[in-house]
Amino acid sequence: MEMKKRLTLELRNKKPGEVKELVLDNCRSDDGKVVGLSSDFENLEFLSMININLLSVSNLPKLNKLRKLELSDNRISGGLEVLAERTPNLTHLNLSGNKIKDINTLEPLKKLPNLHSLDLFNCEVTMLINYRESVFTLLPQLTYLDGFDADDREAPDSDPEADGDGLEDEYENGEGEEEDDDDEEDDLDEEVIDDEEDEDDDLEGEEEEDGVDDEEEDEEEDGEDDEEDEADDDLPRGEKRKRNLEDEGEEDPEDEEDDEDD
Repeated sequence: MEMKKRLTLELRNKKPGEVKELVLDNCRSDDGKVVGLSSDFENLEFLSMININLLSVSNLPKLNKLRKLELSDNRISGGLEVLAERTPNLTHLNLSGNKIKDINTLEPLKKLPNLHSLDLFNCEVTMLINYRESVFTLLPQLTYLDGFDADDREAPDSDPEADGDGLEDEYENGEGEEEDDDDEEDDLDEEVIDDEEDEDDDLEGEEEEDGVDDEEEDEEEDGEDDEEDEADDDLPRGEKRKRNLEDEGEEDPEDEEDDEDD
């Protein structure tokens, strides 16, 4: 995709003055030069033009607020004085994978007083003897070269001064969303556990109720038998004997005598 078309897409109906971050990676530059950018991007703080076959930054417009510039994997071999003129507040410059061969090529960067991080990975200049010592001597304002300071201490993963404010906010928001997702999952797990406990309680309650019902039935039956026994005790002895005989299927001898008399 051509750089001009990519710029239009990246703007997304915004005005250039409203843009703080702009990523044009992997698009096609025009004859190895920057195309489409203008000084209208007056509030631009972060600009990335990685792998766009860039030969020169001579067409870069005046960007006073630009702090971080990504130019890795291009074919830049010199002309860095343009950066000092047009991006005076630059703090982070990535020239990894370009055609930088000599230490002297970096000399114009001395005019960038705020530059504290410079990356030159995979440039031929890194193969020179005493490369790191020479660069730190040439550019005393530097804190980090290729991710390490002069004492070989690694730079922190996130540099708030080099990164745009928008990038930092996005990173923080992303973490917040993940935490919210984790909290939601924890809540779901707790609800599932509570539901399972409620089901167990219901089952135990039903079993207890069944046990109570069975006991009540047994007590009722025992009560009926006791009542019958008590009723039998209240009857006269003859009537009680007669009733017992009837229950057993035998006839009362007195009844038999009455039948014989008849």
